[in-house]
Amino acid sequence: MSCPALPDGFDFTDPDVLHHRVPLPEFAELRLAEPVRWIPQAPNVAGFQDEGYWAVTRHADVKYVSTHPELFSSTLNTAIIRFNEHIERDAIDAQRLILLNMDPPEHTRVRQIVQRVFTPRAIRALEERLRTRARNIAANAREHSGPFDFVTEVACELPLQAIAELIGIPQDDRAKIFDWSNKMISYDDPEYAITEEVGAESATELIAYAMNMAADRKACPAKDIVTTLVAAEDEGNLGSDEFGFFVLMLAVAGNETTRNAITHGMHAFLTHPEQWELYKRERPETAAEEIVRWATPVVSFQRTATQDTELGGKRINKGDRVGIFYASANHDPEVFENPDTFDITRDPNPHLGFGGGGPHYCLGKSLAVLEIDLIFNAVADAMPDLSLVGDPRRLRSAWINGVKELRVSTG
Repeated sequence: MSCPALPDGFDFTDPDVLHHRVPLPEFAELRLAEPVRWIPQAPNVAGFQDEGYWAVTRHADVKYVSTHPELFSSTLNTAIIRFNEHIERDAIDAQRLILLNMDPPEHTRVRQIVQRVFTPRAIRALEERLRTRARNIAANAREHSGPFDFVTEVACELPLQAIAELIGIPQDDRAKIFDWSNKMISYDDPEYAITEEVGAESATELIAYAMNMAADRKACPAKDIVTTLVAAEDEGNLGSDEFGFFVLMLAVAGNETTRNAITHGMHAFLTHPEQWELYKRERPETAAEEIVRWATPVVSFQRTATQDTELGGKRINKGDRVGIFYASANHDPEVFENPDTFDITRDPNPHLGFGGGGPHYCLGKSLAVLEIDLIFNAVADAMPDLSLVGDPRRLRSAWINGVKELRVSTG
């Protein structure tokens, strides 16, 4: 079946597409007419020596791929659907050391260790400190006499503070984590002038920083999370290199995604003023989940077929890459009533903004939801009359729904 509304050559992972918008109309067309569709690419345009990928756009199919790692691997080509075209294959393969890009049983072993960081007790222990930080962030932003950038002054601060608090990064070093994580994901955006090499150097610096933390705790154990993860040299703990890659994942998966959810959430509130008034009045607990659904900071990841199989009526060959588009799944009318409506009272809300289930379901979901709740409560208290000054400036990226700047004003 053809998709007449999808232009010839249209590629959902083209960085120029997400630079301007999330392609929701095109996703809608595919869900209706061809929910699993082959998207051709020129060889190596995404860093892979193949001819394209399958775009999976329905909620049910995204969940199926996510929950069948024996059929759809995260390791073979990693979960990143598009790299810079100049990346070497060795650099792609090196990313298999990150939890995001592992398959069971290795993924199971590492996840069982690092999930100690995200226990309900650990998150509760952070809550009051993060609430205080959220209030301070909003209070400091309120002091601006004129327009300011919501991204840098508000959205980026709490996720960074949360990760730093979680693993004990000193206050003076937190700006370095922010800078390194920015450089790792911004290679598609010419404004940053970040090359693949600079991104790789930033990743190396962040890993080295984390490995040094691990070495310090092994030498001098403390009552903290890092010690819990690395101190004992046995199968129940992480090696220094594994801890380094875990922190690398946190810097992107925990920092960048939550920051963008907060930014998109603020933009959604200010462009849907009735929802902002409702939020300020009632503070519904359902708001954070709707913000994540609406934002879907990670538009897509990928898997690679481990054997010939069938999905959505299409034959998927062993070795084919399969793009799972969370942004499309989160607007699937078969699952969500009025999916294009921002509704902070939506309940139930089975969105896939934290993944489609299965082994890679987001470890830090409870922390992310807490951060979103805390920062919007703080903004509503400190800056209830916040208003937009300009349109968001979007990140040029192949798979992140990112915002570089959102100008707002308290006046």
